[in-house]
Formats: sequence, C-alpha cells, structure tokens
Amino acid sequence: MNIDPTSSKYLIRASIRANGVVNKSDVVGAIFGQTEGLLGDELDLRDLQKSGRMGRIEVEITSDKGKSVGEIVISSSMDQVETSVFAAALETVERVGPCKATVKITTLEDSRTSKREIIIDRARSLLINLIKDSRGAGSTITDTVRQVLQTEEIVRFKGKLPAGPNVDTSDAVIIVEGRGDVLNLLRHGIKNAIAVEGTDIPKEVIALSTERTVTAFVDGDRGGEMIIQELLQVAELDFISRAPDNTEVEHLTHKQIMKSLRDKVSAELFMEQNKWARPSSSGAKAKSSDKKTRRGTKSKSSKEEKCKPSKGMFYFKSTVNQGTRDCGCCTVNEGSITYKDQ
Repeated sequence: MNIDPTSSKYLIRASIRANGVVNKSDVVGAIFGQTEGLLGDELDLRDLQKSGRMGRIEVEITSDKGKSVGEIVISSSMDQVETSVFAAALETVERVGPCKATVKITTLEDSRTSKREIIIDRARSLLINLIKDSRGAGSTITDTVRQVLQTEEIVRFKGKLPAGPNVDTSDAVIIVEGRGDVLNLLRHGIKNAIAVEGTDIPKEVIALSTERTVTAFVDGDRGGEMIIQELLQVAELDFISRAPDNTEVEHLTHKQIMKSLRDKVSAELFMEQNKWARPSSSGAKAKSSDKKTRRGTKSKSSKEEKCKPSKGMFYFKSTVNQGTRDCGCCTVNEGSITYKDQ
C-alpha cells in the first residue's frame, strides 16, 4: 500500500469484511457508488479528489475459504470535522459487488505527527552538523592565523636558507633538513633552526658551524643519516639529534621534539656508537679545537668540563621559555641553548 502520510493532514483507516470473493476494484466501486449524494455536493468523493482534498482509495484485500478481509486507507486534507463525517459515511457501505460486506473505521491518524517526528530528526541532524562545523571553523581560523604568523617569522639566512628569526643572534644553532622542519620547530617555540635543504650542504651553514654551537636535528630515516654523514665531512658539528625511527622532524609533536633534543649526543660519541670512522676532512672538532662565538672565543673542551656531560650527553630542560641548567654555564632560551660568558 503506497501512502505518503506527509502529503495530507489525516489518514482514514478502515477494515472491510465481505461474505464472498471480492477484489480491490469491487471495494473502490462500492465506496464511490454508496457514498455518492449521501453527504451533499460539498463532500462528494469525486469532487473532493478532483480538488485534491481527498486522496486515492488504497485497498489491500485477501480471500480465503470464500470470505474476503482487508484494509482501506484514504488520505484527507480536509479539516477534522469534514474528515470525521466522511469516515463515518464509509461505514454505511453494506455490499461489495454481490456480497454482503461490513466496513469499520479503525483509526483516524493525524499525519502531522509523522511530520513533526521528521522535523525533529532533521533538526537534530542539522544542529549536530552546525555544531561540528562551528567548532571546525574556530580551529581552522586559529590554525590559519598561527600558520600566517609562523610563516612571517621565517627568514632567509643570508638571503638563501629558511631559518628561524633568532639564527642570526643566537650562539646555538639547530641544523634541520627542510623548511617544514623549521616551521614545526617555530610552532613549538624554537626559533634558532636553519634548513640545509638537501644533502649538498650550503657554504653558509659550513661557515656558521665554525662560529656557533651546532646541533644537527634530522629525520629518523636513511635521508637523515646521509645528511649527518655529509655534515660530519664538511662542517663542524657539536651535537647530533635524530627523530624517532621512520618519523620526520616536521611531523613531531612538542614532546617528541624536546625529548629528541634532550637526548642528543656529541658528534664524537655518535660516530663511536654507530662505528663510523672519522672522515679525513671531518668537521667534528678535536679536543684542542677552538670555536668563536658572538660573545667571544670558547673552547669546546672548557664547555664540556664545566657542563660535565655524561659520555657526551648534553641535557637541558624540555619546557620552552623556562628553566636554567644546574651547571650554571648555559641557559635555555625559547628552546635554544645559549651559553653564558665564561
């Protein structure tokens, strides 16, 4: 039975029983024939259907052992009074074809109840989507503004290499692979990173490594290993830090970044741990080598003696913008290592 309850105000449901075998067309014909002129011209079924105030007569009927039973459903767009009057008129049908029949109204349904349920379900769905979109829009705006600020903070060191704004003034520099790594470190408050952008180490980075305390912070993959090998040959590395295996620096969380930097090792110890032979042109400093800083000249050995690192390990607090190392010879400044005057 194909009835759309949302297309009308009310549904008239009636049961029918006939003492004989009848079909749908017999029932429809009996309703038209026996209600015609019964309620006057205003409630004539044909006129009501033509004007759209009454829907089609839907009938489902089955026959068994010489008797027929079924259901009649009619949709109505009339008001409650007219619908009730017409429904009562259906019960006056006494014969269907040659058979005696009985029609009994079972229910008068307000189809607007179904519409209300549909409205509630749809409104709930729309509200949930609105809340999700609103939350997403807020975070999107925040992320967009933050990204704009971070992008504006990136500078071009010597007009070429992507770097944090503090690279030019900081005594400690972190060398990373690409611009995305610099951006991620900026996102977490570390502003003294510079990118080499490939395995061909720029001369600007090589020159920088002779003046500053340099930490190489690379990806935990084969590419990161290749960059370390290249840096050890051409630059003067102090420390080496690697991202966790098979992860990239640009995808690390704040906690992972700080843990990796905290667990860095000296270049000498890194080569020993990985059983790498010292390159003939290695930039890893010997104990007697000296490095100039923007605050004067300091020897690496004197720094190590004061900081007393364990087997080349160099520890500092992981919380950005807070804390001073216990040794008193260096401080943490926005995630970068700044040595005090000796």
